[in-house]
Amino acid sequence: VQLQASGGGLVQAGGSLRLSCAASGRTFSRNGMGWFRQAPGKERECVAAISWSGGSAYYADSVKGRFTISRDNAKNTVYLQMNSLKPEDTAAYYCAVAKSSGWYVSAGNYAYWGQGTQVTVSS
Repeated sequence: VQLQASGGGLVQAGGSLRLSCAASGRTFSRNGMGWFRQAPGKERECVAAISWSGGSAYYADSVKGRFTISRDNAKNTVYLQMNSLKPEDTAAYYCAVAKSSGWYVSAGNYAYWGQGTQVTVSS
């Protein structure tokens, strides 16, 4: 099983990026998925998570109204649209596949992890 995250980069404050995470090796259409981020010296945190159907989602307060998580089960891919980016959004972003069908905030609920993609927001 592999999760390939892409779409990170350097952007100015106020800009946008779209992260993608494509899974291969098996189908995850019945699993929840999530995006986490980790900045240097900080703990990994869940910024967004989505249920298997896409019918429900979670957003951290810090990104609510700016980030949108979505998924395409036919493509085995999850996305994170990030708008109005702020310098404090700078971090390595990781996608993950949950052990079950819902959305989850705790990293312990996730079975598979991508390699991370760096997002850097300049002021």
